[in-house]
Amino acid sequence: MTHVYPLHVPEKDQLLTITHPSPSLWIIELRHGEDNRLTEHFIQSALLPALDHVELVWRNSFRDAKARKDTAGGRGALVITGKRSQEKFFSNGFDYPQVVNKPGFIKNTFNVLLARLLSFPIPTVAAINGHVFAAGFIVALACDYRVITSDKKRRVWGCMNEVHFGAPLPHSFSEMLRSKSPDQQTLRKIALEGHRFTPSELLASGLVDIVVDGGSEAVLARASEIAEQWSVNACTGVWGLIKKGLYKDVIRSTQEDPRAVHADEEDSVARARL
Repeated sequence: MTHVYPLHVPEKDQLLTITHPSPSLWIIELRHGEDNRLTEHFIQSALLPALDHVELVWRNSFRDAKARKDTAGGRGALVITGKRSQEKFFSNGFDYPQVVNKPGFIKNTFNVLLARLLSFPIPTVAAINGHVFAAGFIVALACDYRVITSDKKRRVWGCMNEVHFGAPLPHSFSEMLRSKSPDQQTLRKIALEGHRFTPSELLASGLVDIVVDGGSEAVLARASEIAEQWSVNACTGVWGLIKKGLYKDVIRSTQEDPRAVHADEEDSVARARL
């Protein structure tokens, strides 16, 4: 089946756009409102179907190459970026009031996305063209590589700010942060201090791979170069399988009951105990 790009997903709401600028590269541009809040509708109706589309088209290419005994065929990589027409947000995380009112959202929606990214069968690159907060930061960490804009034009931060607005971390978030943090000091700074990392701090800590001067297009161009560079490693079909082993604890945590004790509940328990 031949697809005509760009594809808008879903067709009616156009919450994201998929482009296919080269035979081995796909780009997902997040276009959900001003700051790409990760709502149930956005994930279920746009992000997960977009990942399915990219994987299906790549797998068809991979199978064709295998049938032809073409060992250089089956290349593939994916870049995910924020809205290219603005340079303020990659993603600002959850619409938190909605999450609080949907007890099954983390396990049945967000964790499905997280596990999907962590086991995606081709290299993934987050092209971070603006602020990346909370669940948006987790999505970026779930990608294999991260490229971020510098803060020379405007301030740009990466932050897990749940501690500041009273939201306990789901198990999958904690496991992801443990998996991607280089040491306990950085983990403490991210999760308990809610530190706002600048691009240079993210680079120094190893939480991103490259900082790029320039706006959305410069970040996307560099991310695309990295994606193309490593797309060849998709040819053997084991990229996702290896990741499943590397991130098995995080993936396992996405299948657990993510219920977290909120501050009021914790305080009630302490009142009874003390």
